[in-house]
Amino acid sequence: MRARLGRQVVARASDDSGGSGGSEGFRVSSPLVRIRSLLPGLARAEQRVAEVVLADAASVAHRSITTVAEAAGTSETTVTRFCKAIGIGGYPELRLALAVEAARSAASGSREVGGDIGPGDRLVDVVAKVAFADARAVEETADQLDIAVLDSVVEVLAAANRVDVCAVGASAFVALDLQRKLHRIGRTAFAWTDVYMALTSAALLTPGDVAVGVSHTGSTLETVDALARARLNGACTVAITNFPRSPITEVADHVLTTAARETTFRAGALVSRTAQLTVVDCLFIGVAQRHHESAQRALASTHEAISARGLDARADGRRAPRSRR
Repeated sequence: MRARLGRQVVARASDDSGGSGGSEGFRVSSPLVRIRSLLPGLARAEQRVAEVVLADAASVAHRSITTVAEAAGTSETTVTRFCKAIGIGGYPELRLALAVEAARSAASGSREVGGDIGPGDRLVDVVAKVAFADARAVEETADQLDIAVLDSVVEVLAAANRVDVCAVGASAFVALDLQRKLHRIGRTAFAWTDVYMALTSAALLTPGDVAVGVSHTGSTLETVDALARARLNGACTVAITNFPRSPITEVADHVLTTAARETTFRAGALVSRTAQLTVVDCLFIGVAQRHHESAQRALASTHEAISARGLDARADGRRAPRSRR
């Protein structure tokens, strides 16, 4: 079953200029985060403009539209089209947004250490770059996360009869983390990292259930197909992705976006996981708040159940119950 079943229900948020831009769950104060997230869905000529901007945003803030068009090997009309495609009214507005971004970075004293890791980098540089990328992913993900959409997703998760979380690859670890967190507070949740199990489980979902798909690119076929099947059966569908105009958003009722940068040595798979876990933690806390008393009881009960397995407990003379044969 292909992913493009059913009608597209992802709400398009209005941008600052009053036009249509972005997707539900995509609220970005940083123009650079917006550009990186929308980059794969842009036309090729517009992508070249994006690459020029991302390469030296501070410089573009002071350059004319003509010089930017020449650097991208395209026309001024394409530069204007690029601005509208990322939800900014025109090139003057883009320059202003980039200047504000540069001023904010300078005021915060943030130090850009770069994300590309080369084979000759010293280990101390690797540590600095990994730490910088992780911290920036968390900060930018929190900054652009649409709180209204997050609240809606928390509500449906808190009310769900059952939650299916599906993902493969690096995102599978995130799916397992969300399932275990929800299960720990007494919510019925399953994590599926095998496409056949995900599809068969999705086929059993009904209205009142929720399916969550986690995919950094938003184009992972296995995850998109599982979400599409769940939606076909009437379940509420949620996508967690870095790209708000990717295929997974077409089968999602709610979209929560992350902000992670791809870097060398597949570091994007590391950073994306950090950003996704930030969203998962927010969802978990939100659901736990809505079931505060029962969640507290569940956490206390599960903590008591496993605390007896620790070495400290055995040193105090407490023993875990022996299994009967």
